[in-house]
Amino acid sequence: MAREAPLSKVAESETHGENSPYFAGWKAYDEDPYHELNNLGGVIQMGLAENQVSFDLLEEYLEAHSEALTWGEGAPGFRENALFQDYHGLQSFRMAMASFMEEIRDGRANFDHERVVITAGATAANELLTFILADPGDALLVPTPYYPGFDRDLRWRTGVEIVPIHCQSCNNFQITSEALERAYEDAAVMNLKVKGVLISNPSNPLGATIGRSTLEMILDFVTEKNIHLVSDEIYSGSAFSSEEFVSVAEVLQARGYRGSERVHIVYSLSKDLGLPGFRVGTIYSYNDRVVTTARRMSSFTLISSQTQHMLASMLSDREFTRKYIATNRERLRRRHGKMIDGLRKAGIECSRGNAGLFCWMNLSPLLEESTTEGELELWRVLLKEVKLNISPGCSCHCSEPGWFRVCFANMSEETLEVALHRIHSFMNQIKSN
Repeated sequence: MAREAPLSKVAESETHGENSPYFAGWKAYDEDPYHELNNLGGVIQMGLAENQVSFDLLEEYLEAHSEALTWGEGAPGFRENALFQDYHGLQSFRMAMASFMEEIRDGRANFDHERVVITAGATAANELLTFILADPGDALLVPTPYYPGFDRDLRWRTGVEIVPIHCQSCNNFQITSEALERAYEDAAVMNLKVKGVLISNPSNPLGATIGRSTLEMILDFVTEKNIHLVSDEIYSGSAFSSEEFVSVAEVLQARGYRGSERVHIVYSLSKDLGLPGFRVGTIYSYNDRVVTTARRMSSFTLISSQTQHMLASMLSDREFTRKYIATNRERLRRRHGKMIDGLRKAGIECSRGNAGLFCWMNLSPLLEESTTEGELELWRVLLKEVKLNISPGCSCHCSEPGWFRVCFANMSEETLEVALHRIHSFMNQIKSN
């Protein structure tokens, strides 16, 4: 039998993370998906952070504005869009994106469209920034719990390591200066050079925003260590209260942009507009060299001109965006309340959250043993018997066993009712046993 020809180190690397229970749960769902008519006993997908609560608003807009989907009067011509676009992307789209980012933050932060770099989703934006800020063998500090996909996005192709900033449930998993210092020291012990801190605000699995004082503390930390700060603000438009979400851009503005050259924001329309299939992300950097380099590298992650044209039309319509933001926030607030209330009635508590598309629930009282293996055993029961794909905390690198991430905005209210019913039945069965 002929020997297989060797592949590259990247191809054979295990750092993609596809063996994580996070991806294993997706596979179980794909093999047996729940359907309200055709497969009532299937797996309900509660591991995917999608926003499907406001699709009707997007569909209504496109039905009323066919020019956004065509090359009609006032729109760029077909040939103009079919031919090569430079790395900057369409100016109309970058201007519309900068304006939408300001509106999402209720005008409390300003964004210059010349600093907007277009990428094919937040995945590409985070990897591109990692390539720019760090070399293979360097490290980024990331607070736990964090999105399981970061193991792939930040590490797989870049060769950069992630050193966790371990946060604890005793303070609702908030980032502290002590935790930051410990992570920095852990990296030194591992002989890793730290190049930056990446925070998810509020796209972390907690569904919670990072407060102004914490952002101030992190900015002081990166300034002291002479490293970078990447703020992943994907779900900012989903904040249940606009006052509760504080962008690092607001804090920089209040500080007179002191130290801004080390700050870079990642933003995406995947969650705020519920358009992950459109693959639309941006990097906003206050560093001229980073903007220039990101534009050069964005040639590998460009978005089609047709997509940019459509979204430029939609995001430039102030009447639509204001209605969408307000309605989407209210719907997510109601959905979040329904989820939290349903879990509480089942005897399950969650960490305090105020944003995002999911909640962080505590099932530690159900563990037979308070270990990672005990958590995974419970996860297997939930997946195979209860038929719910819920992400275990260990896939998010949580150091305390028993926490699970549950998504509630990627399904209809009817399906959510079924999921909550299954959880109630499971908890009642445990109580009766």
